[in-house]
Amino acid sequence: MTHRRPPTTTPAVKPLDIAIVGETNLDLIMPGLPEQIPVEVEVLASGFSMTLGGSSAILAHNLSLLGARVGFTSLLGDDDAMADIALARLAQAGLDTAHIARRAQAATGVTILLPHGRKRHILTYPGVMEQMTVSDLDQSLLTSARHLHLSSLFLQTGLHPGLPQLFDDLHAAGLTLSLDTNDDPSGLWSGVLPTLLDKIDLLLPNEDEILKIADRPTLESALDALAPRIPLIAVKCGARGALIQQGAQRTWVQPILVDPVDTIGAGDSFNAGFLRAWLDGQDPLQAAAFGNLTGALSTLRPGGTEAFRDTTLRNSFLSLHAPPQSCPLYFR
Repeated sequence: MTHRRPPTTTPAVKPLDIAIVGETNLDLIMPGLPEQIPVEVEVLASGFSMTLGGSSAILAHNLSLLGARVGFTSLLGDDDAMADIALARLAQAGLDTAHIARRAQAATGVTILLPHGRKRHILTYPGVMEQMTVSDLDQSLLTSARHLHLSSLFLQTGLHPGLPQLFDDLHAAGLTLSLDTNDDPSGLWSGVLPTLLDKIDLLLPNEDEILKIADRPTLESALDALAPRIPLIAVKCGARGALIQQGAQRTWVQPILVDPVDTIGAGDSFNAGFLRAWLDGQDPLQAAAFGNLTGALSTLRPGGTEAFRDTTLRNSFLSLHAPPQSCPLYFR
C-alpha cells in the first residue's frame, strides 16, 4: 500500500491548492414531469433551466468561488455551443480555462435532469468525457497543486488504465488524493476502483454509493469494511448530515436545514466546502460542517452552481452560518 500523507496545518507553498481532473458538460433541468412518461404524447414541463454540469466542473467552479486556487483539466467538444457556454461559466468563476482542451469531431456531454421531488431521472450523453486519458494531462499542472481530486470515475473510462500509476506518481510528488466515484451506470462497481481505494487519502461518497463501493447492506458495515483501507471517509447523507470515519473514530456532523429548491449538485457542493476547509488545515469535523453548509447553499437555486454564482445569496448565507471573521478566505 502506498504511504499516504495527511494535510498539514501549515499548507505547503505551491501555486495551487487543488488540481481537479474531470468532466464538463451542461445540465438541462426540466421539473414538473411525471415519473412515468408516456411515449408519443407531448408532455409539458413546469420549467426549464440550463446550468453548468458535470460533478468535476461544479466542484471546480464552486471551489474557485470559495477562494481556493484551483487547476482544472477537462475535455470539451471542438465546435460546440454548449462547450462555449460551459467555458464562459468556468471563466466567470475565476478559473483558468487554459487546461480545458477542445477535441475535433467530438461532442460535449450533456445531462438532462427530470426532478420529481426528492428523486430524479438522470439522462446523460457522455460525449467527449469518455475520451480523456492520463496522457492528455499536464503533469506539471497536477504537481503544482497540494492535492488532486477525481470525480465521476465511471464516466471517465479513458482515464482508467493510467490512474493507478498516476496516483502513485502524485503521492511520490507529495500530493494527497481524494475520490468521489459518483454513480456507476453499469452497476458493477469494479474495474480500477478497488485498486484506487488503496491509494487515496479521502473518499467522498454519498450513502447509496458507499454501500455499492463496499458491497455491504448498511452504512455501518460499509464503513467497517473500508475504514482499514482509507484514512478518511466523509459520507454525505442529505438531510441527516454527514458521517465522518477517521481511523476507528466515527462521528455524525449535523446538517444545515433549509427548504431546498433543487438538490442537484448538492453533493459536489458539499465536496467543495469540505475540501476548502480541510486543505486550509481544519479538522475533518470542521470541514464536514462547512461542507454541510455549502451543500445546503447549493439547494437554494436550480443546479449545482447557481446559488454560488449569486454573490449576495452566497455571502449572506455563509455569513449567517459561518461569520467571515472565522473563515475569511471563503468569502469573495
